[in-house]
Amino acid sequence: MVEVALLSVVVLIILLTLGVPLPWCFGGALMVMYFIGDTIMKGNILWGIQQLGNPVLLAIPLFVLAGTIMSESGIAASLLRFVSAFIGHIRGGLGVVAAVSCAVIGAISGSGLTGIAAIGPLLIPEMERRGYPRAYATALIANSSILGLLIPPSVTMIVYGWVTDTSILACFLATLGPGLLIMLNFSIVNLIMARKFPLVLDDKPTFSQLTTEVTKRGIHAFPALLMPVIILGGIYGGVMTPTEAAAVAVIYSVPVGFLIYKGLRWSNFLSAGKEAATAVGAIMLMILFSMILSQMFVMEGIPQKLVGTIFGITEDPSTLLVMILVLLLLVGMVVNDVTAIILIAPLLLPLMGAIGVNPVHFAAIMGVTTAMGGVTPPYASILYLGARIGNVKVTAVIPPAMLLIATGYMPVVILTAFWPDLSLWLPRFFGYQ
Repeated sequence: MVEVALLSVVVLIILLTLGVPLPWCFGGALMVMYFIGDTIMKGNILWGIQQLGNPVLLAIPLFVLAGTIMSESGIAASLLRFVSAFIGHIRGGLGVVAAVSCAVIGAISGSGLTGIAAIGPLLIPEMERRGYPRAYATALIANSSILGLLIPPSVTMIVYGWVTDTSILACFLATLGPGLLIMLNFSIVNLIMARKFPLVLDDKPTFSQLTTEVTKRGIHAFPALLMPVIILGGIYGGVMTPTEAAAVAVIYSVPVGFLIYKGLRWSNFLSAGKEAATAVGAIMLMILFSMILSQMFVMEGIPQKLVGTIFGITEDPSTLLVMILVLLLLVGMVVNDVTAIILIAPLLLPLMGAIGVNPVHFAAIMGVTTAMGGVTPPYASILYLGARIGNVKVTAVIPPAMLLIATGYMPVVILTAFWPDLSLWLPRFFGYQ
């Protein structure tokens, strides 16, 4: 069965590289397991459909819907102007605004695509007008959008907690430290890069002017800033579950978008709902197929055999962690982070336990490493969307994106893997460990 499982994975990778839609890629791998491996399909399908009824998964469509509404409503634009009031006049400050704004939006939407969809159309033209190369501005905002997958609440951590039966709140906190560190790294790298660009800067405001502007924009942004406070405060205050918080995010964003910022109209409200429904339909079908395939692997004892095979190569924990990081990076380059977690987490969790890695620490390792796939080809969905929004060629965006990955992201991936306290201190502080 190990050979059959490997064949199904090979078929999955081939279909992915051919550009076949993700759900059908997993369907092809399932066909290999069914026809060649002679596994029982009926019971697994019923099990998979039953799992989709889990209330935890309801948080995914609700957070996606909240993110699409936020993009259309003017909430994101208000947050952007507020952050810009502090550092927009500093050389390179506009790039820092991009990174911080994507982090704030990530604390609302839980999605990696929301940042580039909400911030990109507003900030890319402005950054180009101020002297940033358009390709660099697009790459910076696309890379910063990854923060939506790491800053809680995170759709990927909801899926990981559900698949591995780990506390979702602990998983949320595990990726917060690495996410904030990545935001800081991108800001520092941008400030260094900005020295090379012929930037046009506004006159430096006086203290009174700065105070007035910050106060004015802060009042205007207050309803938007209240959104992450309600969501995160409700979750960690024990008032709401993540699913209930996602529902509150949707309920809150609708009147704020219609009545306060007035960016929502019935036309774009309905289009936001349609966009969210389309995305969620594809996600749920993909989750169903990938869960069935993963369950087949578990029933055939593939994880245990994988552990035995890897321990036959080496038993050194550091070497094994490096091998797992490379595997996760490669997987993240061909599938999205949710798919990678559903498929890989049940397989690797026994191995991680055998070398003493905490499941919450592994959540951070998987979250940080697979999220990078959103901007690393061939998958690179966030990068491709950024290129489309920025109206630049993908080939022009890739070099600055890879520079940001190498200098701002990869060091955090290594730190997350080999320094457990980076991801575990917050769960311990809140009593989840």
